[in-house]
Amino acid sequence: MTTVHVPPVAALRNPIGAHVPVAGRGLAGTGLAYAARVGAETVQVFVANPRGWATPAGNPAQDEEFRTACAEQGIPAWVHAPYLINFGSDNPDTRERSADSLWHSLRRGHAIGALGVVLHTGSAVGSAPGGGSRRAEAMAQVRTDVRPLLDELDGLGDDAPWLLLEPTAGQGSSLCSRLEELADYLEALDHHPKVGVCLDTCHAFAAGHDLEEPGGVTAALDALAAAAGPGRLRLIHANDSEDVVGARKDRHANIGAGMIGAEPFRELFEHPETAGVPLVVETPDRKHGGDGTGHAMDIAVLRELRDRATVRGPGTRPADRREPAAAARP
Repeated sequence: MTTVHVPPVAALRNPIGAHVPVAGRGLAGTGLAYAARVGAETVQVFVANPRGWATPAGNPAQDEEFRTACAEQGIPAWVHAPYLINFGSDNPDTRERSADSLWHSLRRGHAIGALGVVLHTGSAVGSAPGGGSRRAEAMAQVRTDVRPLLDELDGLGDDAPWLLLEPTAGQGSSLCSRLEELADYLEALDHHPKVGVCLDTCHAFAAGHDLEEPGGVTAALDALAAAAGPGRLRLIHANDSEDVVGARKDRHANIGAGMIGAEPFRELFEHPETAGVPLVVETPDRKHGGDGTGHAMDIAVLRELRDRATVRGPGTRPADRREPAAAARP
């Protein structure tokens, strides 16, 4: 595939990009080359195996190359923490490993100039004494384990990355899947000024927020702002869903090819709470050849929707969706 033209990011209301691979030639050599091919205006990376506990030191020279290139090209960068992290677990070893893994992602994120580190909010594994839910105990564990890491984050300085809470799709005993539940999570962390939110559209849809219906995106974003407070939304994972609303299944689809559809993303661009918030696609690419073609298509669809979006003021109604997106898939 050919390299896609990217407009100056400084002129964009919502930079649109992708989670990029980094294996092979590293963060800059592989990751930013991929970003150029797909037309990404922002990037998300892993700095460790997402399905393991290893905490690799990284390569300082590659870190600096990536950090410098992102700064020169105006590309905001983000880190996704490993999936195994779960502070709601009833296994002390899992919680200890989770703390080590999250701190590694925060520290490495700082080294590469990332603006934030995305963390899945986890689940209350196990049963309470006498049976029943461990949710209250699990939320107490979140405070006990994560609050000290935020104190250490403060020590990294003003350019420390944000910790971004990503509500899940609602599988199992999720601690935070409905956007209203962000209020409890933020309360557990004392509303720390460096704690924000990453909204995954597929997760929100799976958890029961009907983004497909007119006004559904607005209602979801209003709920997020009410629960977390204004300005906490820092990143959006823009993913369509293979499953119906409320299915509690985390299966991503390409933009416009799933049950959400393309037009709700225009409504997302129009909400005041998304002003300046970047979007990253985590959509299937292998079905399109695995060379970035699928991501390039999704980025193109979102850019076209962004171009047609009309930014609304607080309290105004969303635009009519009857005009279809030219780039949207059938």
